Amino acid sequence: MARGGLAGIAGAGAAGASGVLVAWLVARVLGAEGAGAFFAATAGFVLAGAVAKLGTQTGLVYWVARLRAQDRGHLLGACLRIGLTPVTAASTALALVLWFAAPTPLDWLALFLPLATLSDTMLAATRGYAMIRPTVLLERICRPAMQLAAVAGLAVAGVRSPGAYAVAWVAPYIPVALLAGYALRGAYQSGSTKRAGHRAMSALRAQFWRFTGPRALASVAQQALQRVDVLLVASLGGLAAAATYAVAGRFVVLGQFANQGITQSVQPRLAEALARNERDTANALYQTATGWLVLLTWPLYLLVSTYAPVYLGLFGPEYAAGGPVVVVLASAMLVATGCGMVDVVLSMAGRTRWNLANVTAALAAMVALDLVLIPHFGAVGAAAGLAVAVLINNIAPLVQVGRSVGLHPFGTGTMVASGLAVGCFGVLPHAVAATAGTGPAALIGALAAAILLYAYGAYRLRGVLALDALRAKR
Repeated sequence: MARGGLAGIAGAGAAGASGVLVAWLVARVLGAEGAGAFFAATAGFVLAGAVAKLGTQTGLVYWVARLRAQDRGHLLGACLRIGLTPVTAASTALALVLWFAAPTPLDWLALFLPLATLSDTMLAATRGYAMIRPTVLLERICRPAMQLAAVAGLAVAGVRSPGAYAVAWVAPYIPVALLAGYALRGAYQSGSTKRAGHRAMSALRAQFWRFTGPRALASVAQQALQRVDVLLVASLGGLAAAATYAVAGRFVVLGQFANQGITQSVQPRLAEALARNERDTANALYQTATGWLVLLTWPLYLLVSTYAPVYLGLFGPEYAAGGPVVVVLASAMLVATGCGMVDVVLSMAGRTRWNLANVTAALAAMVALDLVLIPHFGAVGAAAGLAVAVLINNIAPLVQVGRSVGLHPFGTGTMVASGLAVGCFGVLPHAVAATAGTGPAALIGALAAAILLYAYGAYRLRGVLALDALRAKR
């Protein structure tokens, strides 16, 4: 898990950096209005993809890992067909609807929807085989790098069309989808290729969709939590406000990538442990992963909250009004990451209906608050709505996982990681600001001291934080 998690984190760092640079280029080149159109179109595309995937990403990881753990490899081919065939049909149908009904530039993005959804779904299936490398290489490194190169090429050429930037952003899904299919084919052929009988396939189909059905709705709601607020700000507050909100919250994407990098390594092993009813192993996985997540993300959230004006200044003076948005979102994400990958734990324990109820409640609360707050407070109102939704979507499943499965994220590693992060990146920068001010020299000094102390503390506490596992021999 440590090796896979480290690879996922490295890939997450590359993807996060590429994503921030894409946002920076778009914000600087297109201005607030054009950037708002770009962010709204890409948000709509991602939300459409969540609908078309039908929740099969979680379903394929869960069932492929479960079938392998239970020595039922002869059903793996049937499982893949059960998951991939409906996704192909749904993504094609939705692409046709968007092509004829969606505004520009979302209608052009619709042409790429089937390949994008199949790419993500096939990579999820490879993770069910405990293969993290295809996801890291293709989804975390290759695709973001190609997106950055394409967007940078347009910027250098002096292109000013939001539609051109949106197409450049989505085009890399074509080669990635082809390579994802090749990786999944290799994973499948490495095991049993025996075809399941009709009766066995029918039974598996019923079980697969009984598990995946609620997750399909939950995945749409989950993506809506991350994307629909941008669309609401664009429609209720204007494209400039939407660009400010998207830019101010871009750091959240970095944290989400780190979360995904760890989760994608832990998820299949967690599914296998729970399938064998090994609760102690599952709890150890959950707590260790949460400690690593806190260790990685809390410094980011604490720093952007403390130095919000500096962070926003990187994108241009027209985004300076997003300071309160940064503080609100960073505070919510500190709580969310402290709960760990709690929604994944709930799903891998088979409680997908509970997961659906939690995400639906969070989405309803966010939309209701956005409709009330955005007309009066703009981007800050949207941030408040998202913060409330994030708290609901993490605290509710935290209670459910503890009571129904007996798991919780608050191990010694989690406590040590949170204390170390708060001391180095919360208390220290504020102390330096209070004594030496907030000028460039004080900022650089505070960051250097925080990073050195944090690295030293992590090294000295590497046993408690389970970082020694990174050096373990195979």
